[in-house]
Amino acid sequence: MEQGTPLSPPAAENIADKSQERTLEPEHFPSRRRTFDMRVVVLTLLAAAIGVAAGGAAILLLKLIGFITNLSFYGRLSTSFVSPAANQLGLLVVVVPVIGGVLVGLMARYGSEAIRGHGIPEVMLSILRNQSRIPPRVGVLKPISTAIAIGTGCPFGAEGPIIVTGGAIGSFVGQFLSTTAEERKILLSAGAAAGMSATFGSPVSGVLLAVELLLFEFRPRSLIPVAVASAMAAALRKVSGAAWPMFPMHQLQTSGMAALASYTLIGAIVGLASVGATRAVYAVEDTFAKMPIHWMWWPAMGGLVVGIVGYILPETMGVGYVNIVRIFSGSLTEKALIMLCMLKFVSWAVALGSGTSAGTLAPLFVMGGALGAALGGGANLLFPQFGIDLRIAGIVGMAAMFAGASRALLTSIVFAFETTLQPLGLLPLLSGSSAAYMVSSLLMRTTLMTEKVVRKGVFVPSEYTADFLAQMLVRDVASREVVSLGEHLTLAEVRSRIAEGRPGSNYQGFPVLNDSGQLIGVVTRRDLLDPARMPTELVGELTIKNHAVIFEDNTLSEANELMVSEGVGRLPVVDHDNQRKVIGIISRRDIMSANHRRIEQEYERQRGIRW
Repeated sequence: MEQGTPLSPPAAENIADKSQERTLEPEHFPSRRRTFDMRVVVLTLLAAAIGVAAGGAAILLLKLIGFITNLSFYGRLSTSFVSPAANQLGLLVVVVPVIGGVLVGLMARYGSEAIRGHGIPEVMLSILRNQSRIPPRVGVLKPISTAIAIGTGCPFGAEGPIIVTGGAIGSFVGQFLSTTAEERKILLSAGAAAGMSATFGSPVSGVLLAVELLLFEFRPRSLIPVAVASAMAAALRKVSGAAWPMFPMHQLQTSGMAALASYTLIGAIVGLASVGATRAVYAVEDTFAKMPIHWMWWPAMGGLVVGIVGYILPETMGVGYVNIVRIFSGSLTEKALIMLCMLKFVSWAVALGSGTSAGTLAPLFVMGGALGAALGGGANLLFPQFGIDLRIAGIVGMAAMFAGASRALLTSIVFAFETTLQPLGLLPLLSGSSAAYMVSSLLMRTTLMTEKVVRKGVFVPSEYTADFLAQMLVRDVASREVVSLGEHLTLAEVRSRIAEGRPGSNYQGFPVLNDSGQLIGVVTRRDLLDPARMPTELVGELTIKNHAVIFEDNTLSEANELMVSEGVGRLPVVDHDNQRKVIGIISRRDIMSANHRRIEQEYERQRGIRW
């Protein structure tokens, strides 16, 4: 028998022209993948409420940080957001961060160990390993512990804990409403984006942060709720009277080609520094882990270093938003910039490595901005004709440090623009941040955000590409030579033909046709060869009537999902106009072969490149 001919006698071509004979029940077909439905509308409404709640939590946290800072360094009761740098404590300033470290250690040990760290890796871990579930007590203890750490002088920002708190709000809502893991991820990411937006007044970069570090996808069903939540939080921040933009600057000038090349080089150097900073943090963390002291006391030890550095340079203590404004104003000397960058790094690396509760974006911005401005000042001394603007160099350094440490490239660029509202800085930001991103990607397998997650044995997606199987249709790979069985064949006849090794006899399933050539179902090889079945039984009696089928314009992704959900390895391909007419067959092997060809083509392309 020729390949592709049925194991049964040729079927008649005349098909009865009755609708019930030409159509199958709806459950036979794959569900078309939809990117938007009413469920997204519900998620968006929930995300809007989460955005408001996260924005409110951000405002409260900033006030709590202000209260603890005023109490710790100035002995007064006030919620105004101030820097610890103007304190008059003298040597007593060394003790304040130690007390804060002790309190944070106690909260971590007897409250929840999950409050340790700078927030974003913990949120990523909850998404990748815990189905986007964040315990409510973490959402409460994290901001309080961070307020204590920052309020007592630790060189961190409030954004990480606010992201955790916003994510916890979204996660809790998702758990309360019994949503799916994917929907909880969207709500969690919406809360996290709202936290970022409420802290810095940067709604677009809040969305991009969620996409690049939390969602691991770019689809309407996730973007819309996250964007709405971020917008609501930003609006609440503006209504509260917070500064807008976060880091105001005087109008910038257009950069020439020489200056643009310099900013690109500055970005690359800052990117190299971000690699060193990331490795230093985890080296410090590993050093603490080797100490014969319970981890509860590590934050206090880190606080001691913070206090000593703070005594030498008080500007290193606290969130340092004022330092960023000063960097962007161009008012700091070269020496002051270098001192701020180096001592802030020492204080930040030791404190973060000690496992205290913190947010790490603000210190990255301070260190990157100071280093970028210092490099710009040095370049101006060597090449004054380039016309390098120290303010632009500072902006590029800030974004490049974050891009290199996190590999959230788009977030870094848009964040720097949103917090300064300087459109003429976009071109230097784009080139400088991209250079930092490239250097980081070449030199470091993980990032500041993902190293901790990877160490726990969890894979973190780093590239978001379109699903290849969703770009190919069934018609592109399905076999047109269908091996089918007639419903009136006996098992004895079929077993005889299988034993003869006729084409298709090794298949695990066969379409079953009636005398008119219409599909009535499928039969499995296991049933055909089941020794408990009598040889005189007819194939039609074993046929599975409600077996799934697929159309030729379905995607391979839909075919693959249908095979998994039905637990089958082959699907009949049927005609749209006559759903009982089999026009092909598609198997798992066909799908795997299509993907294999894609991989081979990619390898061939790479092998063909010669540098």
